[in-house]
Amino acid sequence: MLLEALVACAGVTLGAVATALGIELRDATLTAEGDLDFRGTLGVDKAAPVGFQAIRLNIAVDTDASDEALDSLFKLTERYCVVYQTLARPPALVVERQRR
Repeated sequence: MLLEALVACAGVTLGAVATALGIELRDATLTAEGDLDFRGTLGVDKAAPVGFQAIRLNIAVDTDASDEALDSLFKLTERYCVVYQTLARPPALVVERQRR
């Protein structure tokens, strides 16, 4: 679900940034993949880490935009994608517990 959230957020951000920059995208494909050691998640190996060790976001676009315009598009997409920025700079995470 985490990778799906990244792809969805980056896709919406890419479209918004392209529109703002006046870049026509005929098509765009975004995929994400990550390295995950399931031994940690499943509790098979207590020393194995839980969670992704690396994540790769791949963006492929069909456009006539210049390389310079594409560089701006990709940089601004990274800058304004909330999920990307949250993963790149993790916030403090607090769990609040309650008894019901």
